Amino acid sequence: MRLVGEGGEQLGIMQVRDALHLAMEKSVDLVEIAPTAKPPVCKLMDYGKYKYEQAKRDKETRKKHKTMEIKEVKLRPNIEDHDFETKARNAQRFLGEGDKVKVTIMFRGREITHPEQGRILCLRLAEFLKTEAVIERDPKLEGRNMVMILAAVKPQVQQVSQVQPTQQAPQAQPTRQAPQVQPTRQPR
Repeated sequence: MRLVGEGGEQLGIMQVRDALHLAMEKSVDLVEIAPTAKPPVCKLMDYGKYKYEQAKRDKETRKKHKTMEIKEVKLRPNIEDHDFETKARNAQRFLGEGDKVKVTIMFRGREITHPEQGRILCLRLAEFLKTEAVIERDPKLEGRNMVMILAAVKPQVQQVSQVQPTQQAPQAQPTRQAPQVQPTRQPR
């Protein structure tokens, strides 16, 4: 078998009993790395330490990995503007955390006879969140609920130029307002 030392140096081709004797002298383990190679490759290492470091690396990668959840925002077709904005801000926060948002419009009683109002409300929310989200699944009626799924927009990498900043006063950013949607029927 071909033997590799603890530091990765080649120790040459030797018999198994000689390699085991060398491992016992150095009080390390003899681990078979490539059994299908001709000749098979073995390495001298502290196997317990190797397994510990590998588990530590795996734990670190799992800690950095973000699991994506689907958060739900429930609305009614005749929601008031302020309540709509509150729900939209919640959806915006969920999208900012990297989660998907499931928008559910709940119809009660005779409201189901006007599903276009639910569609208008879903599209109004999508318009409100157009910079943060894209529609992953269009509004679709499922029983007495209309469901739409929004996913966060992937941030685009911008190239930074080496331009000197100019001395200008900061400009005020305009506040975003939800688009006004006209109801399809008149209130009684």
